[in-house]
Amino acid sequence: MRAVRTSYRSMAGTRTRTRRTPDPGRRGPGRFPDPAAPGPRGPARRGDETPARPRPTSCPPSAARPGGTAGRGGPFAPAPARHRDGRGSTNVRREETTVTGPRRTADDDTVRFSVLGPVRAWRGGRELLIGPRQQRLILAVLLARAGRPVSMGEFTDLLWAGSPPASAVNAVHRYVGALRRLLEPGLPARSPGRWLARQGGGYLMRVDAGRLDLLRFRALVEQARRSPAADDPAAAVGLFTAALDLWQDRCAADLEPTGVAHPVFTMLEHEYVSVVCEAAEASLRCGRAAAMLLPLRRAADRHPLDEALAAHLLRALAADGKQAEAEALYLEVRRRLADELGVDPGPELWAAHARSLRHRPAGPRGGKTAGDGPSETHDAPSPAPAGPAVRPAQLPADLPGFTGRGAALRQAAALAASGDGALRVLAVDGIPGVGKTALAVHFAHRVARDFPDGQLYADLRGFTSDGGPADPGDVLAGFLDALGVARHRIPAAAQMRAALYRSLLAGRRMLVVLDNAWDTRQVRPLLPGTAECMAVVTSRSRLTGLAAAHGARLLTLDVPSAEEAAETFLERVRGCRPGLEAPQVRPIVDRCGRLPLAVAVVAARAAAHPERPLAQIESELSAAGRSLDGFSDDNLDNDVRAVFSSSYRTLGPQAARLFRLLPLHPGPDATVTALAGLAGTPPRETAAAVGELVRARLLTVRQRDRYRSHDLVLTYAAELAGPAGAGSAAGPSGPRGRGRPPAHTGGLPLRPLVRRG
Repeated sequence: MRAVRTSYRSMAGTRTRTRRTPDPGRRGPGRFPDPAAPGPRGPARRGDETPARPRPTSCPPSAARPGGTAGRGGPFAPAPARHRDGRGSTNVRREETTVTGPRRTADDDTVRFSVLGPVRAWRGGRELLIGPRQQRLILAVLLARAGRPVSMGEFTDLLWAGSPPASAVNAVHRYVGALRRLLEPGLPARSPGRWLARQGGGYLMRVDAGRLDLLRFRALVEQARRSPAADDPAAAVGLFTAALDLWQDRCAADLEPTGVAHPVFTMLEHEYVSVVCEAAEASLRCGRAAAMLLPLRRAADRHPLDEALAAHLLRALAADGKQAEAEALYLEVRRRLADELGVDPGPELWAAHARSLRHRPAGPRGGKTAGDGPSETHDAPSPAPAGPAVRPAQLPADLPGFTGRGAALRQAAALAASGDGALRVLAVDGIPGVGKTALAVHFAHRVARDFPDGQLYADLRGFTSDGGPADPGDVLAGFLDALGVARHRIPAAAQMRAALYRSLLAGRRMLVVLDNAWDTRQVRPLLPGTAECMAVVTSRSRLTGLAAAHGARLLTLDVPSAEEAAETFLERVRGCRPGLEAPQVRPIVDRCGRLPLAVAVVAARAAAHPERPLAQIESELSAAGRSLDGFSDDNLDNDVRAVFSSSYRTLGPQAARLFRLLPLHPGPDATVTALAGLAGTPPRETAAAVGELVRARLLTVRQRDRYRSHDLVLTYAAELAGPAGAGSAAGPSGPRGRGRPPAHTGGLPLRPLVRRG
């Protein structure tokens, strides 16, 4: 604060008032111009030693006398400021200032900086808000120079990329002044400051290793290089690790792309990579390769085309027993070099790859090759990779007593046995509850021995009662983890995860099962890239996009035959109800519409209560009428109503309304024209709604422009419509209201659900 005495001279006389005002360094908006800003008398060239403040109307502070009044004249005294008041009279205001001495606080001794990552500053244990981007850039380059001066030309080139405006120098002074006041709030005007100093036409930041992470990094590296650490590689690795842990990201990472392209920051990044490679060599000498894997991976992620860095990482992975990851790294770097630079790996990377192959442990098919010899890094044999990195086995358990589906299994087996040089993809689709997952898992177990490198499985949650479809990037992260990739090595971007995933599967015979897919876009990143692998995909939707883009074999499952459905029921109850024959269970199977899920639910109930006659169970199903209560299960996520609901939830309002109207149609199938009349909507809108129902597999295409629904699907639609009629029922998540039937029925009589077949 400063004491200000103001004299007003006007027609009414002279008045004097003394008041307290904030320090000039904390200037707020006012009527006085900024002395550092260009004006009619030219730009001020005062430097940031003079903080921005209102222009005084008397002599400058250097002429002020403590306890007295400054003189009114002198060569530096500007003319008094004049303005007119509201009455039109001219007033003259003179402002005289007495500046108090500097305030020094304990905060001055606790200033710290970080530039190895985002640019940050602390004072007294509290982080400071550094300010706008250009001000942060100035602080970043001052810290990156670490005690060496930065010229004014370097500042202007950094801020304006070689095209500075006329006021660039003044702007730099203002930014530096703001930084000074930020670091030393009590700094008086024109004081040199403790941290930011003028030198040689530029500025420098006075810091040491205790206040700046960059200098601390260099000090630790120097300790690691000096004796006795040089004679003790383990101690050197510890110092290198402590030094590299200071790097949170690229230098000035929050100021990209400037922080990446500017030479000052680029040189620091080269210094970092060089130290990482040096530390990796030390870790190999003392058998502690694992200690350098994290820094090597971070550096390789930032510099994917640096062959020397990739070679060091490859050797460290091999020495740590991670041969699968080392091989995947080499393949990925080789692909990048070819795609982005059009070159092959150089001698250093090639030699590192050759050494990594000699680290490979002997497998069950043989021992060492003729070229194998002692390791170049240490004589002890490398540990074998962990089991999941060699052979993941993620398939769910096969269904006990799986029966039927002979034709579908033969088609799948023929595809698995084909060898036309392309990726084999089997896409199984069908209505909810028809047994797609059971078929896919059963087939995968049958052919698992043909894929000795392992099997991967993922539920893509395309149609579920809660939540949305699984994100392909999350699924890839799980696959990479199963393949032995450390979690901190998994790339952040889904596209990079997919590339690494395909690289790991290249040359390996693996089976990938992708269950309950939403659409082709969700599946595409999860497909292997080579013909040695095979993918089995299940979805309620018909994935024609996979057939077009990847040559997938499309296999649509219908309900099984009456004989197959009866055999499925018998297989499930044979242990507790011996002696049953197919004719005895046919009525129950027919009540289930031969839908495998419904058959399984009722068979489980019959097995759990063997004392109940089958006739009683069939009577209960018949008594349920237009309800799915007879097919409910204690596990609400797996009963018939739940699986239909997961498809219904995906519908829009028009398709949901049309679905609730389906039980009112009298025939076994319908055309778009008939459904348009039933719903009272134009044919174009009806066709779009029919398309939604087909994709959700609540309608099935019987032949061209003829559609049908399973009996249990129609029962579910009747439940949704309620007793008042489908025309007034609300959408998938809304309440069910009451109202009259639709006005337009296309001349078709309305009648209750008719069961077929």
